[in-house]
Amino acid sequence: MGSTFSGLNTALTSLYAQRRGLDVAGQNIANANTEGYTRQRVVMHGQNANLVPGVYATTDAVGNGVTVTSVERLRNTALDQRSYTEHANSAYHNERTSAYNLIEDVFGEPSDTALQARLQDMWDGFNAVAAHPAQKAPKAAALEQATTVAASLNDAAGALNSQYVATRAGLDTYAGEVNKTAASIAKLNHEIVVATQAGLQANELMDQRGQQILKLAELAGATTVDSPNGATNVYIGNAQLVSGFNVREIQIKDPSATRLEDLATLDVNLQWKDNGTPVVAGGTMGAQMELLRKGGTLATWSQRLDDVATKLAADVNGVHAGTNIDPETNQPVAAFGYDGSSGLQLFVPKEGATLNARNIMVNQEIVDDVDKLAISSGNPKSADAATRVLDGDRADALAELADSRTGADAAYQSLIGDLGVAAQSSTRRRDIQNAVTDQVDAARDSESGVNLDEEMTNLLTYQRGYEAASRVLTTIDSMLDQLINRTGLVGR
Repeated sequence: MGSTFSGLNTALTSLYAQRRGLDVAGQNIANANTEGYTRQRVVMHGQNANLVPGVYATTDAVGNGVTVTSVERLRNTALDQRSYTEHANSAYHNERTSAYNLIEDVFGEPSDTALQARLQDMWDGFNAVAAHPAQKAPKAAALEQATTVAASLNDAAGALNSQYVATRAGLDTYAGEVNKTAASIAKLNHEIVVATQAGLQANELMDQRGQQILKLAELAGATTVDSPNGATNVYIGNAQLVSGFNVREIQIKDPSATRLEDLATLDVNLQWKDNGTPVVAGGTMGAQMELLRKGGTLATWSQRLDDVATKLAADVNGVHAGTNIDPETNQPVAAFGYDGSSGLQLFVPKEGATLNARNIMVNQEIVDDVDKLAISSGNPKSADAATRVLDGDRADALAELADSRTGADAAYQSLIGDLGVAAQSSTRRRDIQNAVTDQVDAARDSESGVNLDEEMTNLLTYQRGYEAASRVLTTIDSMLDQLINRTGLVGR
C-alpha cells in the first residue's frame, strides 16, 4: 500500500519534469538561429514504486511519478555522414570553378583588347608594311603591335603565375587550419567522453564537434567513424587524422614549388608529418592540389600558352630571318630590311633565357632601327641594281601567317576553345553538386533544425502539465489538511 504522503512526491516529480521540458524548449528557441545547433527533446519515463517486483512484494506498484531519463539530441548520423561527403564535393567543385573563372579572366576572350585581337592587329600591321615598304611609319606601327602581342603574352603568363602563387599560399594556410581544427576535435572528444562517463549531457559539445568536422570535410574531404565511448575518429582519405584524443598533422614537403617556373625541378607534396606518406585530400585542398601539382591545371594552361608563344616566334622568325624554304627552288630564301640587313629574329627571349610566354619580347635591335624589319625578298641596298629588291614580299608573307592552320593563331584559338569547354563543364558540375548538397542539408535540417511552431506547441504542453501537477499538489495538500486538522473533532 502506498504512503499517505506519496501523492506529494508524485506531483513534485511532475513539476520537476515539466519544468525541465520548459527549459529544453526554451533552449531550442534561444538557439533557433545558431549555426550547427541540433534541437533537443526531453525523454520522460514513469517511475515505478517497486522497480524490482517480487513474489512477496508489499506494494501495489501503482507508481511513483515521472522522471527525465535523458535529453536527446535529435541527430541523424547517416545524414550527417552524407552531409560531410556532399559538402566536401561542393567545396572541391567550387574551388575548381573559381580557378577556371580566374584563368578565363587572364585571357579575357572574346575581347577587343585580348591576345587574339592583338595578333590580328599585328598581322594587319605587316599588311600595311607590305603595301608601303619604303615608309617608316607602317613599320614602326607594326613593331609596336608586335611589342603589344609580346606584352600580352607576358601579362597572361604573369597572371597565371600570380594565381599559382596565391593558391600555393592558400594551401599553406589551409594545412595549418586542418591541424588546428583536428586538435580542437580531439579536445572536444576528450570533454565529451568525460562528460558521458560522468552521466552528464554533452549535446552542445557534440554540436561544436559536428561543426568542426564539417569544416574539415570542406577543407580536406574528411570522413568520420563514431566510437562506442562517444569519441569520433576523423579520416582524410584512408588515413586517420584524429583517433580519439590523439591527432596527426599534415604538412607541405619543403622545398616545394612556389611559382610556376619551379615545377621544372620541384613539385607540391602534401604529406603526413609523422611518416611522410602522401595525403589524399578532397574538398578545397584537393582542388588546390589539382591546380598546383606538376602537370596540374595551372601548369597545363601555362604550357599551352608557352606553346603559342614558341609557335609564334618560330613562324615569325622563320619568315623574318629568312630561314624558310622557297617552294620553287627548294633553297633557303634570305629576308632583308630596308637598310639591307638580314638574318635577324623578330621575337627573342629576355636576357638570353629559354623563349616562352613569360619572357618573349621583340628584338630591341629592330625596335631601335625600324629599317631592320625584314620586308623584302631581296636586298634593297644591294650595290648591284639587278639584284636590288624592295617588294614587300617578306612583310606580306608575315601577314599571311594569320591564315595558317598550324600557326600561333590556330594554337591560341584551340587553347581558348578547350579552356571554355573545361570551364563550362566545371561550372555545370558545381551547380549540380551544390543542388545535391542543398537537398541533403534540407533533409538534415528537417530532422535536427529548430521549428519555432513546434517549440511553441511544446511550451504550451509543458506549461499545461506544470499547471496540472500544481493542481494535484494543491488537492493533496487540501486532503492532508482535512486529515490532520479536522479528523477526530467529533464530541469536543
